Amino acid sequence: MSWQPEIDELRRREELAQRMGGPEKVKRQHDHGKLTVRERIDELLDPGSFREIGAIAGKFQPDGAFQPANFVFGRGRLDARPVVVGGDDFTVRGGASDASIREKQIMAEQLANELQIPLVRLVDGTGGGGSIRSLETIGRTYVPANPGWEWVAANLGTIPVVALALGSVAGLGAARVAASHYSVMVRGISQVFAAGPPLVARLGQTVTKEELGGSDIHGRNGVVFDVVDSEKEAFDRTRRFLSYLPPSVHQLPPRAECGDDTERREDWLIEAVPRDRRRPYQIRPIINAVVDQGSFLELGRGFGRSAVGGLARLNGWPVAVLASDPLIYGGGMTADSSRKIEWLVDLAETFHLPVVHLVDQPGFVIGVEAEKAGTMRYGVRALNAVYQAKVPWASVILRKVFGVAGAAHTNAARVHYRYAWPSADWGSLPIEGGVEAAYRADLDAAEDRQALLDEITEKMNAIRSPFRTAEAFNIEEIIDPRDTRPLLCEFAELAAPLRAAGPSTWHFRG
Repeated sequence: MSWQPEIDELRRREELAQRMGGPEKVKRQHDHGKLTVRERIDELLDPGSFREIGAIAGKFQPDGAFQPANFVFGRGRLDARPVVVGGDDFTVRGGASDASIREKQIMAEQLANELQIPLVRLVDGTGGGGSIRSLETIGRTYVPANPGWEWVAANLGTIPVVALALGSVAGLGAARVAASHYSVMVRGISQVFAAGPPLVARLGQTVTKEELGGSDIHGRNGVVFDVVDSEKEAFDRTRRFLSYLPPSVHQLPPRAECGDDTERREDWLIEAVPRDRRRPYQIRPIINAVVDQGSFLELGRGFGRSAVGGLARLNGWPVAVLASDPLIYGGGMTADSSRKIEWLVDLAETFHLPVVHLVDQPGFVIGVEAEKAGTMRYGVRALNAVYQAKVPWASVILRKVFGVAGAAHTNAARVHYRYAWPSADWGSLPIEGGVEAAYRADLDAAEDRQALLDEITEKMNAIRSPFRTAEAFNIEEIIDPRDTRPLLCEFAELAAPLRAAGPSTWHFRG
C-alpha cells in the first residue's frame, strides 16, 4: 500500500531530465568548448549544495521521448553563502524560451528577491520568443511582453545580480545579461546581440557572430563589464565579486579577515607621482599599495578606460575604489568613463559600500569627437551620481583637479573627508594653456611674447602651490603619500558604523 510506484516514476523522470537534450546535443555543446548548464552549476556552486526546483518540468514528445524545460534553476551555496542560480540549457532547443517554461525563469527572479539572496544567471540562448516555427504550434502571433520583468527590475534595487554570457545570446537573453550589476563574457565562446547574423543579413550586412557581438566589441562599449578567457574564470570572478557585497540591500557588506598591517607605509609612494606634470604614471600600483594586499578587484577594465574602478578592502572592510588612469587621455573624463563612474557610484550606493576616490582629474576630454559622444551629458550624470550618494566618501587628491569634471571628486556640500598629496594641482583651468587664454591681449601686444609668457607662468606657478590653498583652508590636509593607507584604514573604521542597511535613495541605473 505504499507510494513507491510514484516515487519510482519520479526518479525515472528526474533521470530523463538529467540527460538534457540527449548525448548528441551534449557532445555538440562540448565540441564548441562549452560546458552544459548542469556542469556549469556544479562548477559554480559549493559541491553538493544545489537544490534544484522544477527538475521534471517539460513535456513528452509524440514518440515518447521526454524534452525537459531548457531552463534549470534552484538554490545553492557559493562560498557557503546562499544564492539562487538559473541557467539556460542550450542542448534543448538552443536555449530558446519556447522550450523553457517561462514560469521557471520568473520564479528564479522572484525567489531570489523574496529570499533576499544573490542571483546568478547563466545565459546561453535567446530567452526570447523562440523560433518563428513556434507560431505554427500556437496558431497565432502575439503582442510582445516580458512577463516577470517586474522582478528583473526590482532585483536591481534589492539583491546582487550577476549575469554570465556563456554562448550566443540574443534578444531577451541579451537583455537579461545587461540587466545586472555585473556581467561577464567568455572570450571566443560568447556573443551578445539584439538579433543574430541571419536577421542582420536582411539589412545587407553579412557578418559572423563574433563580428556582430563578440567580446572585443562589448568588453569596450560597456554592454558587459568584463571579459575572461574561460568559463572557470567567469565563475571565479562571480565568487569574488559577490564576496564584497551583502546578500541584499537589507544587510551590510561583510567584513573579511585582514592579514595586512593597517599601518603599512610604502616608501616608493613619495615618488609615485612625477614632478613633471606632463608625465603620466601607473595608477594601479598605487591602488594596490594603499588597500589590503591582494584585495583590489578591478571591474570594467576594457570600458571607459580613463577611469579605473573596482572593489577592495581596507582592514577587511569592503569599499568601492574610483581613480583615473593618467595613461589614457591623461585621466580625463570621457563619455564612456563618465558612464563607468556613474555605474560604480550606483553600485556603491545600492549596496552600502564606502567610496575611496584617488583623484587625478584634468577635466573633460575636449574636441570634436568628445562633443559628438555627448561627453557633457554623461559627465553631468556622473557628477549627479556623486552628489546624490549618501555612503561615506573619502577623496585623496594625487595630482590634478580641474573644472566641472574635477568637481566630481566629491560632493562639496558634505563634510570633506579629504587629503591631498604635495603633488596636488587644481583650479578652473590648468596653468599651462590657461595663461595664454587669460593674457592673450597682453601677450599679443608684448615686444617679446615668450619672455612675458614665461614671466606670467612663473608667477602663476608660485600661486598654484597646494600650500597656498591649505593656508586658506580650501584643502583640509596635505599628507605624506606614505601615510595614505593608515589614513584610509582609519576612514574605513569610522565609516563602518555609518553604513545604513535598506533600499537606496535611487534605483540602480546600470
